Amino acid sequence: MVDIHSHICYDVDDGSRSIEESLAMLQIAIEGGTTDIVATPHSDLKFHFKPELVRERIATMQERIGDKIRIHRGCDFHLFFDNIRNCLEDRTNYTINGKRYLMVEFSEASIPKTIDEVFSSFLQKEITPVITHPERNALLMARLPDMVKWIRAGCLVQVTGASFTGRFGKSAEANARRLMDRKMVHFVASDAHDTEWRPPDLSVPRKIVADEWGEGMAQRLFETFPRIALTEQYIDCEDPEEVSEKKSWFSFFKK
Repeated sequence: MVDIHSHICYDVDDGSRSIEESLAMLQIAIEGGTTDIVATPHSDLKFHFKPELVRERIATMQERIGDKIRIHRGCDFHLFFDNIRNCLEDRTNYTINGKRYLMVEFSEASIPKTIDEVFSSFLQKEITPVITHPERNALLMARLPDMVKWIRAGCLVQVTGASFTGRFGKSAEANARRLMDRKMVHFVASDAHDTEWRPPDLSVPRKIVADEWGEGMAQRLFETFPRIALTEQYIDCEDPEEVSEKKSWFSFFKK
């Protein structure tokens, strides 16, 4: 499996606090069947994102863990002016492996009024926004027609594996299934922060997805699509189910 969302990079945000904790998290990932994992530290107003430091920490972790798992770089990208401007100028510091896929986390307090324009600007620059864990964000779940529109424009969606197990509550669990049933999920990742409450183990979520939606779907969401996200290749996904609104002008930007 390939885990495209984790906070294994130590002492940079609210994830791993030490190299020892990072190595323990990586061991959990390995034992759960993960072969590749992306370190995605927060890039927001609270945690200053330092790309060079992240590269150094990844190199240190990779040297310590050996070839049992491959560690890739990315970030948990928040939507504020400087972040957006800097990413549009040079995506390589923010996207997964400096390629095209950008993990985008929405605030739980508000959705930018200019989000359509922001996403279209990213897409025009060959940056594919991956909307992270919408099942845990009430504002996004209340705007499913917009999410359908964004997906049809070329954006993708990542759900947290532990949402399927009820770790984030019944609402997040129901929302994850709702998104799955509407063909609105393209990746399942751990969003791991530690070794106990939010570990990087995708084995149980993968079994749940395989049991309920089929092995083919599980392979796409845990292996095929996440592996493509490590590259420059474009993911061509299924059309999501219509919610209530018709296609808008924004669909013009779909590649």
